[in-house]
Amino acid sequence: MKIDSRSFEVVQDFKYLGTTLTYQNSIQEEIKSRLKSGNGFYHSVQNLLPSSSLSKNRKIKIYRIIILFVALYGCEIWSLILREERRLRVFENRALRRIFGPRRDDVTGEWSKLHNEELNDMYSAPNIVRVIKSRRMRWEEHVSCMDERRGEYRGLVGNLMKETTWEIQE
Repeated sequence: MKIDSRSFEVVQDFKYLGTTLTYQNSIQEEIKSRLKSGNGFYHSVQNLLPSSSLSKNRKIKIYRIIILFVALYGCEIWSLILREERRLRVFENRALRRIFGPRRDDVTGEWSKLHNEELNDMYSAPNIVRVIKSRRMRWEEHVSCMDERRGEYRGLVGNLMKETTWEIQE
């Protein structure tokens, strides 16, 4: 492929600044990769999360600052479908269950894991999907203020062809 006077090899996918970009613009593999990284950090601190020596607020800070930061790197460009949203919520709920622990029934004394609704009530911060949507909106606002000749701006408004000559060589 030739853009202006530069030649580029056409590939199925490549990694750019830690983000995997695919030929079909599929974000599914990138989300899997980010959640895998987030799980790695989750497992590195999982002994801290059930600990009674840390307050729940500290555990939530660990989750938000370390685990979410890694899992959501580059999320500003993600275009989520319901399946990815569900996968992200499962990831978040698993970490929150570890933080908040099981609940004990007052009448029977039995322990059970928290339901999603209970987790939502206990975790006062926006859920992971809302965080992603918020970051996307902030990024779009940032790009919309850029000069209209910038590639990011042209990509946002759907005018990539302006001032660019594309030529595919086979």
